[in-house]
Amino acid sequence: MKLKPTYRMPFKRRELGKTDYKKRLKLLFSKKPRLVVRKSLKYIRAQIIEFDPKGDIALISASSEELRKFGWKFACDNLPSAYLTGLLIGKRALEKEIEEVVLDIGLCPSTKGSKIYALVKGALDVGLKLSCGERVFPSEERISGKHIAVQEKFKNLPEEFEKIKGKILEK
Repeated sequence: MKLKPTYRMPFKRRELGKTDYKKRLKLLFSKKPRLVVRKSLKYIRAQIIEFDPKGDIALISASSEELRKFGWKFACDNLPSAYLTGLLIGKRALEKEIEEVVLDIGLCPSTKGSKIYALVKGALDVGLKLSCGERVFPSEERISGKHIAVQEKFKNLPEEFEKIKGKILEK
């Protein structure tokens, strides 16, 4: 008698450490779209995703890479760029009449004052409804880039930040 190999495909992502199914299930029970935030070494990305039994559907997306179109000349992986990306995704969500979302940070650790919460602060400032405590957000000084502006090459970052913020909000 020949034995057939067994495949454990449904939980392959758990074995690879890519998905926490218990956490995902709790997010899906809310029946609200998810604000999925992912960060890499160069960029921070946000998507608003809705559950579908056949597969999740991305409704809106924004990346810090898109800030270049608005004239952003600095790195796309810092707190000011994360905040501006949050403004961008929040503005797009409100245009598509999405008013309330649930935050999904995946396997990324939740750290007070991180880029993830800078992005969330941007989305909240535009008017997107999201339950999140005020104490996890970075300070206004860090969000606007004043903490980086002490270095010579970043001295005009706060002015650029305000200019790009105005462009995003007027669009």
